[in-house]
Amino acid sequence: MSELVNRVVENIGISPEKAEKAVGMILGFLQREAADGPVAQMIEAIPGASELVAKYNGEGSGGGGLLGGLMSAFGGGGVMALGQQLMSQGLGMAEISGLAKETIAYAREKAGSDVVDEVVASVPGLSQFV
Repeated sequence: MSELVNRVVENIGISPEKAEKAVGMILGFLQREAADGPVAQMIEAIPGASELVAKYNGEGSGGGGLLGGLMSAFGGGGVMALGQQLMSQGLGMAEISGLAKETIAYAREKAGSDVVDEVVASVPGLSQFV
């Protein structure tokens, strides 16, 4: 996982701690929201991903304050709720966009495009961000 975190730090310009937490939040979101089979394959193919998801799973999962909590309570949110959670960690839209693209590109390298395309396609609205 340090390889992906290092890439995010270098290419996005955020701290290693923030990069690790943000990647963990993104992977945790995908694990909750994407089709079970493909996302399990993807997470398994990324070294250290399971541990990172476990470390940050649930932390702020309803997050984003009152709005994020309300969106989660009504079963909504999805990609927008994830964006809200990442913004609450101090990330701007450009950083979030770069982080999402870097994470998906790395996942493609490790799990293959077919698997990652299935993951992205199974999450409503995700394809416009990656």
